[in-house]
Amino acid sequence: MDAMYTLELISEHACFGGVQRLYSHQSRAIGLPMRFSVFVPPQAGAGKLPALFYLAGLTCSEETFVLKGGAQRVAAELGMVLVTLDTSPRGANIDGEAASWDFGLAAGFYVDATEPPWNTHYQMHSYVLELHQLVVACLPVDPARIGIFGHSMGGHGALVLALRHPDLFRSVSAFAPICAPSQCAWGKKAFTGYLGESEENWRQYDASALMASRHAPFPQGILIDQGLGDKFLAEQLFPQAFEQACATAAQPLRLRRHAGYDHGYFFISTFVEDHLRFHAEQ
Repeated sequence: MDAMYTLELISEHACFGGVQRLYSHQSRAIGLPMRFSVFVPPQAGAGKLPALFYLAGLTCSEETFVLKGGAQRVAAELGMVLVTLDTSPRGANIDGEAASWDFGLAAGFYVDATEPPWNTHYQMHSYVLELHQLVVACLPVDPARIGIFGHSMGGHGALVLALRHPDLFRSVSAFAPICAPSQCAWGKKAFTGYLGESEENWRQYDASALMASRHAPFPQGILIDQGLGDKFLAEQLFPQAFEQACATAAQPLRLRRHAGYDHGYFFISTFVEDHLRFHAEQ
């Protein structure tokens, strides 16, 4: 383990021949303790392995995907490390932090806040990058083979982090991502609170705006799954905006629309194997 990082093991459980662990550590980016979960597959003793970061959605934590996603069996088969992180700082004790479910606690939107009082601890974009460094330093992970994916708010985060840091993330996919947060109520609320009123400052965290200014950043393709029974589809998610941005950028995109599926983890668990295999190919 790298001397720069001190990890506290909270729990571990045998799982599909590997081990599912929950860690705590003191985050420099956040300025508070943070928790993350890691599934280490049975191939860990054979050398450095590929890894996949998962970013969860609103109201979730570092354990939601671990308990509901059903990904460990396939990750064990593929020899893939799974890393899942929390959705906001905990213990910041900001007035009004828990007043609404779509802003503040468990709703960090994977941005680095610039507006007080949020800018003191709500640095979730930087935290993902910090955790990337920690995982490479402390776990059997090959830094050249790391992908990222996520759901809803976390799908937004995954797309933005991949587009802004393609040197760190080799592949990217998403379930029902918030594709154009500058245009929807969730995004406008979060961006105004964390980043201020200037919509120009929002663009750096808007996947559709970022993609439209690039040229085929992921030539092997991006995978997105979207349920057509998702109650948030029309007013919050806007996959068509990202689809158009990818066409402008000549970016290959597999946007799969599924009749009957909603926004939750029954949908995610149905298609999670496809996502792990998509990343494994890359």
